[in-house]
Amino acid sequence: MKSSYILSFHCPDKSGIQSKVSSLLFNNDAFLTDVQSYSDVESESFFSRIVFLVDSEGVISKISSDLKLLGQELNMEWSIDIEGRKVKTIIAVSKLGHCLNDLLFRAKYRNMPIEIVGVVSNHNDFKEIVEFNNIPYHYLPIEKNLDSKKRQESQFKEVVKDSGAEMVVLARYMQILTEELSNEWFGKCINIHHSFLPSFKGANPYEQAYSKGVKLIGATAHFVTPDLDEGPIIEQNIERISHYDNVEDLVRKGNDIESIVLARAVRWYAEKRVLINGSKTVVFT
Repeated sequence: MKSSYILSFHCPDKSGIQSKVSSLLFNNDAFLTDVQSYSDVESESFFSRIVFLVDSEGVISKISSDLKLLGQELNMEWSIDIEGRKVKTIIAVSKLGHCLNDLLFRAKYRNMPIEIVGVVSNHNDFKEIVEFNNIPYHYLPIEKNLDSKKRQESQFKEVVKDSGAEMVVLARYMQILTEELSNEWFGKCINIHHSFLPSFKGANPYEQAYSKGVKLIGATAHFVTPDLDEGPIIEQNIERISHYDNVEDLVRKGNDIESIVLARAVRWYAEKRVLINGSKTVVFT
């Protein structure tokens, strides 16, 4: 029985890249089932995601060996993964649990391709629901001083390392990561911001939006960087509001958007659809 794999890669752009990669796969008896690519003129970079079928793991070893040589020729960064493999994920949350609850449900009942291997929180509010789902809950309190923050982040890093997590999701985790940790986790740490960035960054975006009388609110899922709320954007969505809506209405509607936007970003990342392109992303959907 054939197995399905995903090859995703990017490299400096030039003619013939996709042809060379496709020929490599063809020469190893791979059957291509989905091919997506994008040439970015501005950054002069080429991005691609290819799903293919092969007969055995031995073939994958040969493909990987051939790709290593081709990668050197093309200055290419690439990865191969089994399609549908559940990505080990740590979720961090504070005192608002709608995104956490949504991801728990999707992972268990909606075929979200992640394995939640732990939940980290600076509060104990969601310990019961997490442990009910047989997931380790790590209560890591933090005080309002730098020493406490560094100690807590050290513990956070140990949890991620010990769990083998490949992705960290900040699901309304209301703590700003230090520059050191943001850099260390760049490309694998996703945050949900309760605003349609770049508008209304920082705290209390719904109050900011209400005071400005906006007619649209939104949410943004992005990679975490040392620059607060300015990492490469993965997904956004909006909802129309009216003068009848108060701040509580905005928060209620916003919570729904946040859950949907974060779930899409997490799924796309787990399915190897998201490639970083400088300060932007390429998302093959």
